[in-house]
Amino acid sequence: RPDSKTMALIGLGAQSEFQACAFHAVLGVDRLRVFDVDPDAVEKFERNMADFGLTIIRCANARSAASGADIITTITADKKFATIVTDDMVGPGTHINAVGGDCPGKTELARDLLLRSEIFVEYAPQTRSEGEIQQLGPEHPVTELRDVLAGYRPGRTSKDAITIFDSVGFAIEDFSVLRLLRDLARETGVGRTIELIAEPADPKDLFSLLHPLDAEQENVATLVRTEQPA
Repeated sequence: RPDSKTMALIGLGAQSEFQACAFHAVLGVDRLRVFDVDPDAVEKFERNMADFGLTIIRCANARSAASGADIITTITADKKFATIVTDDMVGPGTHINAVGGDCPGKTELARDLLLRSEIFVEYAPQTRSEGEIQQLGPEHPVTELRDVLAGYRPGRTSKDAITIFDSVGFAIEDFSVLRLLRDLARETGVGRTIELIAEPADPKDLFSLLHPLDAEQENVATLVRTEQPA
């Protein structure tokens, strides 16, 4: 929704900072409710995001993080059928950015939640095998993102609809974006050359390669408060 300002971020590994920056830059999201089972990952995220002017609220569990969020982004790592977000955790009008379910046998969302949501995917045949919708029948209706961008299909159909982007990653999409970024960088003279296959000291801290922190910033964060379990 255009008025979305608060996002729950569940899973604070290698992708988390990039998700936060993208939603902040494109949609103006400036309030993050975050949770990870690993306290070190939470500390890492707060440290990396210290200079971005975001309000970060550390939550005690996924349910607490989702409470009051306009957007819920899930980026967890366990390769198993998991239920990180249950149906009763999601209110009307919420958008869910489901990123962690990216291979057969790995999910994050409850099936009941999928059944009452409008689902958008990159490429339906692949997502039916690897995404959240592997829990549903092969004929369950979904909308491919390209059809929305081209104007062939609508996106959100009402302010109260629950929308899900069931993202699994799609090689042609990744290649196209990388090629566009390369071309724009050459045209504008912006950017620097980095290794395509990154090897950060901490595999969960890919962002540190792009936003190195000096010693004085190591313990700085925009943490506002720690909330108790809902």
